[in-house]
Amino acid sequence: MDTDGTYEARGPQGEAPPAPVNRPPAPVPAQAPPLPSTPPRPAGLPARAPEAAGGAAVAEWLDAPRPKAGLGIWRFRHVEPPLREPARLAPITVVGLLIPLVIGLILWSAWRRGTVPYLWIPLQTLTPAEWWHSGTTSPRDWRGAEAHVVYSGVIFLLIAYAVARLGSWGKVIHHYLDRFGPGTRAALSAAGALAALVFVWPDAFGVGWDPLPIAQPVLSLVVLIGDGYTVLTSPFLVYPLYALITAAVVWPFARVGKWREALAHWRNRPAPVRAAAPQAPASQWPELRAAGEQRAAERLTAEVRAGRMNDVDCARVSRAWTLARGDARRRAALVDTVVEKGAATALHPSGGRDLPRRAGEHDLLLGQVRIGRYAPAERTPHAYTGAGLALDPGLLGTSLLAVGPSGAGKTRRLTAPVVEALTLQALTGACAVVAVGAPGAPLGPDDAYDVVIRIGDPASRHDLDLYAGAGDPDEAAALLAEGLVGDVEGVETRRAATALAQLIGPYREAHGAFPTVPALRELLEARPETLQVLLDRLPQDAAPGMRRELESRIRQVGTVADVGPALADRLASLDRPVFAEFFGGGSGTVRPFSLRSVGAHPLRVRITLPEGGHEETARLLARLLLAQFETVARADTGRKHFVCLVLDDAAGALTPGTVRGLARLRPQNAGAVLALRSLAEVPEALHGQLLAAVGCRMAFSGVTTWDGRAFAEAWGTERVETTEVAQHTVFADQPMTRALHAVRKMVTGKAVTTDAVTVREVERERWSASELAHEVPAGHAVLSLTHVRGGSTPPLLVDLRG
Repeated sequence: MDTDGTYEARGPQGEAPPAPVNRPPAPVPAQAPPLPSTPPRPAGLPARAPEAAGGAAVAEWLDAPRPKAGLGIWRFRHVEPPLREPARLAPITVVGLLIPLVIGLILWSAWRRGTVPYLWIPLQTLTPAEWWHSGTTSPRDWRGAEAHVVYSGVIFLLIAYAVARLGSWGKVIHHYLDRFGPGTRAALSAAGALAALVFVWPDAFGVGWDPLPIAQPVLSLVVLIGDGYTVLTSPFLVYPLYALITAAVVWPFARVGKWREALAHWRNRPAPVRAAAPQAPASQWPELRAAGEQRAAERLTAEVRAGRMNDVDCARVSRAWTLARGDARRRAALVDTVVEKGAATALHPSGGRDLPRRAGEHDLLLGQVRIGRYAPAERTPHAYTGAGLALDPGLLGTSLLAVGPSGAGKTRRLTAPVVEALTLQALTGACAVVAVGAPGAPLGPDDAYDVVIRIGDPASRHDLDLYAGAGDPDEAAALLAEGLVGDVEGVETRRAATALAQLIGPYREAHGAFPTVPALRELLEARPETLQVLLDRLPQDAAPGMRRELESRIRQVGTVADVGPALADRLASLDRPVFAEFFGGGSGTVRPFSLRSVGAHPLRVRITLPEGGHEETARLLARLLLAQFETVARADTGRKHFVCLVLDDAAGALTPGTVRGLARLRPQNAGAVLALRSLAEVPEALHGQLLAAVGCRMAFSGVTTWDGRAFAEAWGTERVETTEVAQHTVFADQPMTRALHAVRKMVTGKAVTTDAVTVREVERERWSASELAHEVPAGHAVLSLTHVRGGSTPPLLVDLRG
């Protein structure tokens, strides 16, 4: 009951999880011992170590905010970037605001003095001649005088409109008011409207200056229309007229201040609610307290304060509670274990509570590992600018393909942090990881894994099962055929699987086990007479189907359609003296490991492929491991933990069969991380299928234009708005204008031109092949992400340094 059944799952054949490598299973103490006096800082904490003790540091890590954010954003203490301020107006715009104002004041002053010629002609033309003295606009009676007032008001409005239009007053006012919220904007515009009314109705505010020519011209116009001053004695006309003038003055300010939107915002404002009680910090385990499990919460809180829990313990216990809270029996058993053992609750089968050392930055509560940050660029959305870049099982569940030349940082900056994160999450029971690479790949120390398989190394304590623990000969043959000839053109994998099944099935029926590599090679190269010996060992009545299979195989030997020689030739690379102790041919001191175990247990597996003169063997084994992993991942649909295969070098592992299998991993809570030096390591016919099968695509700095073209096609295009500005020389027709242009050219040294601006929407590649090949800086990559729930991000430039 210590682990509440979380880690007691059995494999298909009932096998228990393998023992940890190079260390005995750790006993589970009744109370977890305190961590070392100088523990490694919990993942995700600031680079500067806190002054408090280790318990305070873990509590601070637990209580840190993790706000909601976009896909691939590091959420630990994430802060949304401030909104980008609108572009400030250029100084020339301010000058252009003042110059028309000065010119307007000069024109109005000249008009008031009567020094502007020709402007009285429209008044003389539009009014009766009897209002004026002959040949002038001097009024004869009150009608001419009131017409003068109306005409002056019209001139004032024309000058004010021209000044505001030429000075771009509307744009300037909007530029500054857009910085404020609806309430502040409405208040500022209301203050402006009040100031304008003071100049329109100075007597109403007790001010002694002359009013602006706005109200009086309207009243004079009413007098002229009513043919006398008696119309102004009616309050039913005058007061509505005053209200109409006031509304006309206030209307521009109401429009600029968006009073209607402010009123709607005020009406829709939610009613004030009583402040909710502050939620208990995560370090006090509020979920357990809310469920009524006070004793368990108090025990865990004390463990955190005393420094006996690290981030792995917190994430492991939190996950165990999440899985058990829906089942009353499991929940009660888990609570009893927590009260009894505290931080030692639900330990990993290895007894491990941390890795020997860490190099990355992790947040195990969210399952994130930080591998860089989003670089500020034109294509980077505002929410991603400067944010941390993080990967988690939800993203890796769609599989990730990384392409970049040697030295681009695929292993150090991507594969190694991801493997380290998955091994840490395996200690919490959240995932199982299989890391495959060369002997020198920096994928962590052996102590960070439960199973370490060094193929070709006599010191390896574990062997690899070529058949992945399969019980069906057809399934075992299909896996082996994919690894042997999946990349050979002209050899159908289906025919190869059939030929292998015709030998593997009868052999197991006769000997009780699948054949080893030497035995299988001998069967593939055997003459009909040798196979007849195996046929004779089969029971006459107990295995009629196997006899029929073997007889069919005997008839195919030596024919044109026989795929046995091709299979034997590929199998010969595994039948070498250096591999004599592997693939089931050992003496018994090396324990065979089946990849099917990762589907049943949260194991950490490290497989080292041979190197030197065995490059073809390494490619064959990588292909076989990928095929086995895809089969194992699809076999267990009730699995609670995430399983991931990391191929540090996937060259040769991708075939039509394995690429099809990648797309089927997403709904099975499984994923793969594949690294390639170039897409040329994959058959050209599979480039499109591969990029379509994976959800996360990553192009490192230095990719070729051929690889860039494949990524550009996979990422597609987007519609963008482009602005084209063309300058055309202005040719004047009038002599005065030409003279002015000549003087301007002498002063500035440039001809007088006009700008022709064309704005249009075009379809553009998100990243072109040339940009990917030549414009991605060193230490950077272009990454697009897809989540298992369907969300995705466009390809963005990311900085992987530091």
